[in-house]
Formats: sequence, C-alpha cells, structure tokens
Amino acid sequence: MKKNMTILNWLMWTVITLVVVSNSAFAADCPTDIVAVTNQDPNISVEVLSYRVKPLTKCELEVEAQAWLLLLKKKVTEVSNAQVAAVYEDEERKKVKDNPGNKEALVATERKPAQDASVKKVIKAAEVLVKSEGGSISTADKTPAGKEKVKIALIKYSTVLVGERTLLVDRFNVVLHELAAKGGKKDEYTTYIKAISNIKLDVSDTSATWIAMSSWLTSAEGGFRWAANIIQFVVTMLVFYLFSVASGRVVKKVFLKSNKLSTLLLDFLQIGVRRLVLLIGLFVGLSALEINVGPVLAIVGAAGFVVAFALQNSLSNFASGILTLIYRPFDIGDLINVAGTLGTVETMNLLSTQLRTPDHQLVVVPNNLVWADTIINVTGIRHRRVDLIFGIGYSDDIDKAQKILEEIVAGHELVLKNPEPIVKLHELADSSVNFICRPWVKPVDYWDVYWDVTREVKRRFDSEGVSIPFPQQDVHFYREAIAAVDSK
Repeated sequence: MKKNMTILNWLMWTVITLVVVSNSAFAADCPTDIVAVTNQDPNISVEVLSYRVKPLTKCELEVEAQAWLLLLKKKVTEVSNAQVAAVYEDEERKKVKDNPGNKEALVATERKPAQDASVKKVIKAAEVLVKSEGGSISTADKTPAGKEKVKIALIKYSTVLVGERTLLVDRFNVVLHELAAKGGKKDEYTTYIKAISNIKLDVSDTSATWIAMSSWLTSAEGGFRWAANIIQFVVTMLVFYLFSVASGRVVKKVFLKSNKLSTLLLDFLQIGVRRLVLLIGLFVGLSALEINVGPVLAIVGAAGFVVAFALQNSLSNFASGILTLIYRPFDIGDLINVAGTLGTVETMNLLSTQLRTPDHQLVVVPNNLVWADTIINVTGIRHRRVDLIFGIGYSDDIDKAQKILEEIVAGHELVLKNPEPIVKLHELADSSVNFICRPWVKPVDYWDVYWDVTREVKRRFDSEGVSIPFPQQDVHFYREAIAAVDSK
C-alpha cells in the first residue's frame, strides 16, 4: 500500500513539474536579438506587406510594430515642424505688416525661435516643393508678401507630409492587425494613431484654411483618395442592390415550384434574401470607405441584449410571425376571423398582419394576437356550406314548401352538385315550421348564393301561396276578472 502511494506521489509531482516547466517556457520573454525587417522600405505596398508579416511570430511582430511606430513618429514630427514654421512665419508677417519700416520689428523676426535647425530644414524642403511646381520663395524677403508666400509654401508642404503620414498609418495598421490576430495587444498603438490622425485648421485665417483644404482635396492621399473611396462605396451598393433584386427573383422562382409554400412565406423569403444581400453590401461598402466594421459588429452584439430586453413585445410578434409563416394557417387573399376582426389578408410582415374588412377598413393586428387567438379561415377551403333557415305557417303544406326549396337550390348555377345540398324539415318553432336549407358553394360564391336563394324563396313562397309567418302572441282576456275589478 505504501509503495503504491509512493509511486502515485511521484507521478503527481512529475506532472506538476512538467506543467510548471511548460508554462514557464511559454511565459518566457521574447528574444532580444530580433531585428525589424519590414520597415526598411516605408513605401512597400500594403498587399506585399500583408504577405511579409504573415509568417512572423508574436514577438517578431511586436518588434515590427515598434519600428513602424518610430517611422510614424518621425513623420508626425516633420508635420508638426512644418505647422510650427507656418505659425511663426504668419506671426512675423503680422508684425511687419503692423509696423512698416520699423527696424526693431525686423530684428525681432530674425530672433524668433522659428530660425532653429529643425524649422530651417522644413523651410528648405518647402522651397524645393515650390521650385518643383515652377515657383520660388525667399526667406530673405522680410516684406509681408514674402512672409505670406513662405507660409503658403509651408502649408502646402505640411499637406504633402500629411499624405505621407497616411501612407505610413495604412502600413502600420497591417502590422497591428496581424499582431492582434496572433494574440498581441495593439490598443496603445491604435490610440496613438487616433491621436495624431486628426487635421486641425485655423478657421480664423480664411486664406490659410482655404489653401489647406484645396491642397488636401487635390492630394493623392486626401481628396482623390476619398473621392475614389466614395465612388467605390456607391458602385458597391449599386451592384449589391441589383444583385439583391436578382437574388430575390431567383429565390421566388425556385420556391414557387413548391406547392407547400404559401405566398406569405414566399414573399418573406424574397424580402429576407434581398435585405441580407443589401446588409452584406453595406459592410463591404463601409470597408471601401476605410471604416473598420469590426467595432461596429462588436457594438451591435453588445447592444443586442439591451435591444432584445427593450423590444420584448416586438420579439414576441417576430416569433409569432415566424410560426405563422411555417404552419400556414392562412395566406394572402384569405378571409379570416382573428382577434375579433373579420377581414381579408392583404400583407404580413414579421411584426403584424394587415386585414381589409368587408367595409374596406384597414386593420393591423399584431402577430402575437394572431397566433395566440383562434384563427378562423373562412376562404382557405375548397367548399363552404351556406346555412339558411326558412319558416312557413303551421297551416301550409310542408311537402310543397320543401319542393320549392329543392327546386330553387337545384336551379342555382353556383350551387355545387357534390356535396349534395340538404333541405329538411328541422323544427316546429313557436310561430313557424322551420326548414333548413344547406347548399354547398365555393368560398368566393358564398354571399351571392346566400342573397340569391333568400330572394328567390321569398318570391316563390309569395307566388305559390306559402306564408312566411312572423312572431305573434295570443292575448286572452277573462271576463270574470274584469267584472270582479268593476264591482270593487
């Protein structure tokens, strides 16, 4: 026994040791000799970069993310320097303009921190940009017009830098997406990207605002890029709309061959397929607009519980509508009596059923009331019986009356031969002898037969001397009671 316990303890400690060792191996820090390789060419295409980062491990991707972060930070610094230089040039222009001919103002402009090395480097880059466009600027020109030209050049150059920053963000996002797919954290990086991706405009300077906007609109990574994205979105939605219409028609044509499906269910399937295709097209279109649909889906999923709780009645109607479509108690065009309403079914969706009453009122009945109540389908059958009762006087000939009723029913063209109509003496009532008259008709002919037979019975009974009695009472007077009252 002790030997077995010893072996068991040894096995248990062995397993615990292996688990600890394996966990420590997995929890070990990443190697320190990993070098980033994908950032060597900042202009690498997004497609090629997505293939480059695919085989990399989580540790390697973290190094790549840091490398791309440094590239992005460097570009953001260039954008900031260009914007700072533009601000300084504008301040100098205003001082010179407000103090024309003032030598002290000119000296002050030369002593501004705008003349540090980083800003000078930006101004030289702006000069190169202007020269490539066929223009020229000079920092030696201290006049307001000269300062204005330098400021405009710096604004245009900052727009170019913003476009380059956008390209770096696109590639950085590829690396971050792959890092998140392999278990890494990208929240800190995405927060930085959001913080530096905004475009700030000084609306108080209308000329600078217009220059910045026009430069952005005409840039490859600005207006042209978003114009192409919008065109892609519109074309995508148009294509998916046409595809949804075609898909709906195909679905209806395919299922129309099945006699087991109601018109309501066919319409539901057609509309459902169309809306599903449009929903897919919307997400594809949002992707074309460079909108990440992942957070949108996450928000929709998180809000699903709250929406479901708030729309309990609507979900009940939804479930009842699904059950109605599956079990098909009625179809479009059927005359039904449900929830205290008699009407013809016009349309039905997942929340309600629309009925048209005989007096042409439109009644919308929630589906949960439809499914929870007794459904009487008046016209959803092949044959319907017309129940009529006709009374004759006690002194009339019952055989003659029955013969007249049989002739009227047999002579009506809308009365069905099979099942055969029934004409029988039914009861001896207080004031009449009652016959039942029960011809069978098609549902659509019910009221025509009802009215025609009633009219013809009255006409034939009158012409052949058969009375139609009405309720009457016999009142008896007793003379003894009257005489006793008079004597008092």
